[in-house]
Amino acid sequence: MERKEVYTFLPATYFTLGLLGILFYGNIFWLFKKILSFRSNFVRFVIAACWFLLIFEIDNVGINLLTPHDPVKIGAPPTHQLDATFKLKGVQSGPPPFQAIGRVVPDNGPPHFIMDMIDRSQLILLLLFLGILGISIAYFFLKEWAKADVVRVKLEANQLSTEVKFLRSQINPHFLFNTLNNLFSMAQGKGNDDLADGISKLSGMMRYMIYDSNAGSVSLSKEIAYLEDCITLNKLRYADNEVKVTFDCPTQPGGAAIAPMLFIPFVENAFKHGVAIGKTSAIDIAIVIADQKLIFTCINPKYNAKKMDDEENGIGLENVKRRLDLLYPGKHLLEIFEDERKYFVKLEIDVE
Repeated sequence: MERKEVYTFLPATYFTLGLLGILFYGNIFWLFKKILSFRSNFVRFVIAACWFLLIFEIDNVGINLLTPHDPVKIGAPPTHQLDATFKLKGVQSGPPPFQAIGRVVPDNGPPHFIMDMIDRSQLILLLLFLGILGISIAYFFLKEWAKADVVRVKLEANQLSTEVKFLRSQINPHFLFNTLNNLFSMAQGKGNDDLADGISKLSGMMRYMIYDSNAGSVSLSKEIAYLEDCITLNKLRYADNEVKVTFDCPTQPGGAAIAPMLFIPFVENAFKHGVAIGKTSAIDIAIVIADQKLIFTCINPKYNAKKMDDEENGIGLENVKRRLDLLYPGKHLLEIFEDERKYFVKLEIDVE
């Protein structure tokens, strides 16, 4: 009899433990990841509060259904014996006024000691659920902080490796610029203005690559000027009727800043694979700023250009993808697709 009374409460205990597990793992693997996608802290709080109250209310309902409300306490006399006792004493037979020693029980309702126990347990359960909620919050954000720290360390290591490789392969910039200046003067002296202009633009591009690109970010106006010089130099390789480039960009980009040299691989690929000698090609490039987003698009024809055997394929593109993942995690969208005639590139970056 004692064992039966004790084990009648175990289903409710297991039910509560199961819901505590659902609350904890649901928070860290599902809920918190979802609510972080909302910008409003109020919306995040409301969703988390509704989820918590739902789990807690399910637990209350389950406990009420699984907890016994009419146990018979050990030592309580059977009902038929109580009826016989009352008859001997002249008491009218009927339902006994109690079912447990020393406890008076109303005719229509569960025993008071069960209700008192449930009322006291409500506060304990609430504190227990709030504790699990707090532990899940701490676990989730500590885990996310650790992930962010790993990404930061990888980014720093990657930047350091890039700088080391750059320093190893770097030509003395002073010698380079002096040589370009001499070539520029020679071209001007012979009256070849196109060549002089090309050398001048190349000098500006090299200065941008060596000095300005070492910064974490540059103004969008500098990046646009670099792209314009790159387009001009690439067009020098072809006749005027072989390639037509349309470059739409904001005339006054304001204070927008961007990581340097993100767009140049797409422009170079457009010239490499979208222009063919003896054919007319059109390359459309555009940069737009709207709704705190920078949108870069590049559309070029698709030709089966023959490549050199030792040419490394896709290094520039993979480098851009890697830099975007490190510099703009969760804040960019790169789409590259093609049809039978054209390549399409679209890059969106948040520039808050």
